[in-house]
Amino acid sequence: MPRYFFHLHCPEKDVTDTTGADLRDPDQAWEAARETARDLVKTEAHANVTWLTCHFEVTDEAGEIIFELPFAECVEMRGEPTK
Repeated sequence: MPRYFFHLHCPEKDVTDTTGADLRDPDQAWEAARETARDLVKTEAHANVTWLTCHFEVTDEAGEIIFELPFAECVEMRGEPTK
């Protein structure tokens, strides 16, 4: 099973994922990144981070960028159906 790394990039600080997660494919990695981003955005009131300015850079074991996911794209607007 491939391993994906979720590197967090924010204007205030970058956090490199050195552990990663074993996931079946890039689609599952995207789902994991989206759910994590949504969870982090919910903590905005308790954290000193402007989460909507952050993004995940997801790489494979070789360090190749698979995708980037801006947190702002993960926020659900009220009245908008969830996927």
